[in-house]
Amino acid sequence: MTTSNDRPPEARHRPVMLQRCLDLLAPALRRPDAVAVDCTLGLGGHSAALLDTFPDVRLIALDRDPEALRLAGQRLAPYGERATLVHAVYDQLPSALARLGVTRVAGVLFDLGVSSMQLDEADRGFAYAQDAPLDMRMDQTTGPSAADVLNTYPPGELVRVLRAYGEEKFARKIVEAVVRERAREPITGSARLVALIRDALPQAAKRTGGNPAKRTFQALRIEVNGELSVLERALPAAVGALAVGGRIAVLSYHSLEDRLVKRTLSEGAASTAPAGLPVVPEQYQPRLRLLTRGAEQPSAEELADNSRAAPARLRAAERVREAV
Repeated sequence: MTTSNDRPPEARHRPVMLQRCLDLLAPALRRPDAVAVDCTLGLGGHSAALLDTFPDVRLIALDRDPEALRLAGQRLAPYGERATLVHAVYDQLPSALARLGVTRVAGVLFDLGVSSMQLDEADRGFAYAQDAPLDMRMDQTTGPSAADVLNTYPPGELVRVLRAYGEEKFARKIVEAVVRERAREPITGSARLVALIRDALPQAAKRTGGNPAKRTFQALRIEVNGELSVLERALPAAVGALAVGGRIAVLSYHSLEDRLVKRTLSEGAASTAPAGLPVVPEQYQPRLRLLTRGAEQPSAEELADNSRAAPARLRAAERVREAV
């Protein structure tokens, strides 16, 4: 039987809200010599569509996952020098552009969260539905794994991680169970962690909201990869790299990400002038114009075709002036 890992990248991942992302970025990317940045390359679905739709665009694509870079590199090879792939976390965008001699870009796309490839490869440990080593690193060449976090963090720090990044109401109960279990033997597999969580939660909590391990796995993944702190640095850097008229589109998949995106874009679209000025000087004028009304969601048709799109929220903005 063919496994998900045997299929080509285009069969393993369907880009979320693809046409809407292309439409939002189009006015900026139809310019001569436009440079687009895909900050979250993954298996290259959005990148390939950008290169196909805008035949004059030069693409720079970043990913921290060496395996994603390898597979996407094969997929994007036919585009030749139009596509430059960079092994980097997306908060390293300014240094990546500097190395390539690029000062301003026309479009930036973020497709946040864990990729289909990472979910589907059991040995990555992202999915709570199958037993696997508790790794969860997007770049498996560096940093502590989810097992390291579970087995070495002090109980209070583990509670903080589950509450802050998983919004887990029963964080203390789960951590108490984890601490008891890890004293007996280190926790290294996802199935054992799922069982611990199920046993720790009250019956009522297990009857609603899907798999009871979902929030804990999300929290561990965010902690292991530093996702929110990286995003908090990356969004202003991406806005700063946009030329006037350039556009940014961001797909997020949980409320913590979306909150950061909303804050960054909304702050950029607001005047910073002191209250009461009769005329607002240019340096206080908004730098961004919002392109979406709130966060847009996938259509019913897309959800019927791709259930993984369900949590997606899309926000976009246009750079309307240089910083003064």
